[in-house]
Amino acid sequence: MSHMKTKIKLLIISFLLPVCLIAQEFYSNQFAHTFSIVARDSVTGEMGVAVQSHWFSVGSLVGWGEAGVGVVATQSFVNPAYGPDGLKLLKEGKSPEEVVRMLTEADSGRNVRQLAVLDASGRAASYTGKNCIQGAGNIAEKNFSVQANLMLNDKVWPAMSKTFKETKGPLAERMIASLEAGQAAGGDIRGKQSASILIVKGTSSGKIWEDREIDLRVEDHPEPIVELKRLLKLFRAYEHMNAGDLYTEKNDMTSAVKEYGAAEKMFPENVEMKFWHAVTLVNKNKTDDALPLFKEVFAKDANWATLIPRLRKSEQLSCNDETEKKILSQK
Repeated sequence: MSHMKTKIKLLIISFLLPVCLIAQEFYSNQFAHTFSIVARDSVTGEMGVAVQSHWFSVGSLVGWGEAGVGVVATQSFVNPAYGPDGLKLLKEGKSPEEVVRMLTEADSGRNVRQLAVLDASGRAASYTGKNCIQGAGNIAEKNFSVQANLMLNDKVWPAMSKTFKETKGPLAERMIASLEAGQAAGGDIRGKQSASILIVKGTSSGKIWEDREIDLRVEDHPEPIVELKRLLKLFRAYEHMNAGDLYTEKNDMTSAVKEYGAAEKMFPENVEMKFWHAVTLVNKNKTDDALPLFKEVFAKDANWATLIPRLRKSEQLSCNDETEKKILSQK
């Protein structure tokens, strides 16, 4: 009797093993049912990937990019290797169409994959596996490709395409507008959770920290595209702050004040922007203009006042003892 039970168990195992292996082959990778866009700015050469999904931290899976090379979006039942492998093939001189074909033909899970590749010249190609969950589809044209799966309807990716082509402005803003259009058309049938945007330069400087221009992620949020858009606006404000810092290094206080002021106007509730604007005004011998800003900053957080003598000591604040007392009296 025990021999019979053993034989039955072996038969069951031998039957289930191939099924388990197939399941592992198709589903061992993380899900990223989503809608995304890969795109290039024909003027600046910048390239980017933007994505939204009802899945945690979608940006860590979907978007890949390298300055001077191209960008890749890998989604649905994600094969993460498509990202680095796709960029490697582009660097070897393969076209996006060749990259898509080579990656998918070598992948036994191709039927549940979705892939988009765009190179530094603006050529784009994309692919939707026949078993991707509907609504699913893709549109690839010069300088962009949009792709989506598990959508509420089949209007999502056409809406993304139309909006990207019609929207003016910087690449990042155009790509987020495309995501907004996809969401407005129906979006992910499951809802919203995370989003991201990656922008790289059109040509490589060899300095990764400079070539990756924007890298923003919303990992878990009820309105991820709205939050991503807010972060992009904040990023633009800090571009002005960074420019102000550079002008300060060069002792060009007039330009520094202008840049800090521009940042503050974009986010008037940001205390730090006000503080450095005020410091720069003092350095430009406009203490009276700076005092109201210091007063507002100190009222919100007295720690900023503690920083004043430290800045003098490190020669970041140029003032005498009398001026320092005036500043600290704003507490």
